[in-house]
Amino acid sequence: MNREMSVNGSFYPANADEIQKYFEYFTKMYDDKHSLPNIKTRTVIVPHAGYVFSGYTANIAHRMLEHSGIKRFVVIGPSHRVAFHGVSMCPYEKYDTPFGSIESDQEIVNILQEKLQLSFFPQAHHEHSTEVQFPFLKYYIPDVKVVELVYSSAYSDTISEIIDLLLKQDDIGVIISTDLSHFYTLAEANTLDQVCVEAIENLDITKLHQGCEACGMIGVEGMIKSAKKSGMAGHILDYRTSAEMSHDEQSVVGYVSAYFS
Repeated sequence: MNREMSVNGSFYPANADEIQKYFEYFTKMYDDKHSLPNIKTRTVIVPHAGYVFSGYTANIAHRMLEHSGIKRFVVIGPSHRVAFHGVSMCPYEKYDTPFGSIESDQEIVNILQEKLQLSFFPQAHHEHSTEVQFPFLKYYIPDVKVVELVYSSAYSDTISEIIDLLLKQDDIGVIISTDLSHFYTLAEANTLDQVCVEAIENLDITKLHQGCEACGMIGVEGMIKSAKKSGMAGHILDYRTSAEMSHDEQSVVGYVSAYFS
């Protein structure tokens, strides 16, 4: 059974050629002004809005993963449509994308199931926070394997336990999906989001709870906890808001990408 696409044609184009044009444009925009960090990382935070708004920010992190040499990833994101307790793991054999299907990493599924006995809520796996990452992964790492984890009412310690288990394997990467503040003015968003950015960069959980309004807060906190335990540092790749594309400064959403090493 395949994990079918549910937000193609809305959050991202349904056509592979159109998506490729986005990725090429984002890459040129970045490379015209910056050099991609010459660091191999297998843990990143990425946003999950429509590509027109947050694709540039996400693209930087996925290019970092392309150069990591890692080809096995677990994508962890918050549920926006379905409420449930805990973390749901997708057991399907493949994940559909406009670039072709991605094979599920059944070895990771078995490891997580054996160690943590994760649940499966089928309705949770129509989630855009995770799905928008799949075309990036398939494009930049054609032979990638993935596992999708979606959480609703969960503890950051649970997410951190999952990350810790995954990072014990040298060939597995972790992608934490989150957007930042939603629907504030540009000035208000910048203030709130700066709290998130500083918390990620400094691995500061106390700071994270002093105004950060990330929808994937649980995942971010779990990642920070695991990074601290692993002796990793946080590095911000990009921060921006939807106002850059919409030019609407009265109701914006914030986006950040980061890596850990």
